[in-house]
Amino acid sequence: MTELDDINRKILRTLSRDGRMSNLVLSDAVGLSPSACLRRVQELERSGVIQGYRAVLNPVKTGVGFTAYVTVGLNTHTKASQEAFESAIADAPEVRECHNITGSWEYLLRIEAADLAAYKSFHTEVLGTVPQVSAITSYVVMASPKDERA
Repeated sequence: MTELDDINRKILRTLSRDGRMSNLVLSDAVGLSPSACLRRVQELERSGVIQGYRAVLNPVKTGVGFTAYVTVGLNTHTKASQEAFESAIADAPEVRECHNITGSWEYLLRIEAADLAAYKSFHTEVLGTVPQVSAITSYVVMASPKDERA
């Protein structure tokens, strides 16, 4: 396993803000020679600490005008019920994140849709048809003053 020393943590913080920066710019930002920086980045990638690089998309320009976080309760608390639910929503493009959580609900979803009407359709035609679902609560995002997801 790759050791996460202070320099590696600085590399990770810097790349998490801009994964497309050149190795030369990164090496300058973290205070290493370009060759030493490249070796560290390659080791972080090889070891799986860095799992990939993503583009951050502008939701408005990609047709996403509505975001909601949705809690989902299941009618039974079994592995089979969880697997059936996860399978049912796996191919739903509106589901951008799915987290199995502790507490009163089994799942927390981040849903993106074009608008409220598109969300209502997803709510009714997708979530509402999954037999394992016993409860759905929607939390509509009005603004996101801080969002560090890549």
